[in-house]
Parts: sequence; structure tokens; C-alpha cells
Amino acid sequence: MSTIIPSVCSTVAALAILSAHTAIAADMAMPSMSAKGTAMSAADQKMINSAMSAAPRKVSAGATIVVMGADGKMRKLREGTNGFTCMPDNPATPDADPMCMDKASWEWAAQMAAHKPPAAGKVGLMYMLAGGSDASNTDPYAPRPTAKKDWIKTGSHVMIVGADASFYDQYPKSAKPDTSVPYVMWAGTPYQHLMIPVK
Repeated sequence: MSTIIPSVCSTVAALAILSAHTAIAADMAMPSMSAKGTAMSAADQKMINSAMSAAPRKVSAGATIVVMGADGKMRKLREGTNGFTCMPDNPATPDADPMCMDKASWEWAAQMAAHKPPAAGKVGLMYMLAGGSDASNTDPYAPRPTAKKDWIKTGSHVMIVGADASFYDQYPKSAKPDTSVPYVMWAGTPYQHLMIPVK
């Protein structure tokens, strides 16, 4: 997601995640509503389906669904009830990378987008069950891989964000990670997080 979250992670995402996702709008915490009473377009329904593929059905069915508009603002496609927010695939990345975040990870991603340190003591969970592509495992804001590196492609996974630094010391922190095992993305930065493959 090049204009959403640093592919947090892309985590990511996104997440950023937040990489493939480089900035969340400043008003991310309060996405604007779509016009009431208008019929759902086929394109919006496709984005909702994409976003819902990020998490288990029991999570995504009750999640708020948002998408980044061409104007850089978040647009709400569907109101949720369970505290999770899901975003559809970002076409700027090479693979499908929808994500679904709980409240703590949504706030974490917003801080990352604002280049601010995340709040301490708020551990969050992100789902990326459709997988994700990240430009770098060391630079949270890399928009694309360098000439010598390929996209880091992680299959179906979940992410733990916002944990104490000592938590991440238990896991590999390679710049070229083995994505078949848990590993730390963006180690040593305020946005380091644990990537956990689930398939």
C-alpha cells in the first residue's frame, strides 16, 4: 500500500502496515462516512471483499472497512461493531496485501504514518491472511526495494505491534528474513513488530 501504511506491514501496513505503504492521512482515526442512502457500487463491494479477506471471517464480518481515496483521505465503506478496521489490497504492491487491525494497532499505524513514536504499552494485533509485500525489512518508509533487493513477500501472517523491545529480542532480525518462521520487521526502529506466518 504505497499511500496508506508502510507495508505493515506494508505491515502493515500494513499493518503499513504499514515500504509499500508510506503514509496514513492525519484524520485516519476518524475516517469520513460515505453518503448515506446511496447504493453500494461494484467497485466498493470489491474493496470490501478484499478487505475482509485479511482476517478470519468472524473478525472481518464485524470490522469497519475503510479505503484511501484519490484525495489522500480515508473513506469509510462500512461501519463496524467489533473495534477492528480492515483495508483492501493496495494495487501499488506486487501481491495482495489487505490488512485488518485492532484499535491499538490502528493507533500504532497512525503514529507511524505521522513519523511519531507509538504509545508505549499498547500491544496490538494485525491480520494479513492474504499475505503481503514489503519493500524493506529495515526501513519502514522505503517506497520500493533498492536496485539490489527484491520485495520481501510474506504469505498469510499476523503481526504483533507495540510490544516492549525485549520481546522482539527473541526472534530473528535479518534484513533478508526467512518468511516461513516468525521474524522481526524494522528491528531497532520505533516501529519494529513481529511477523508470524500462519500457513
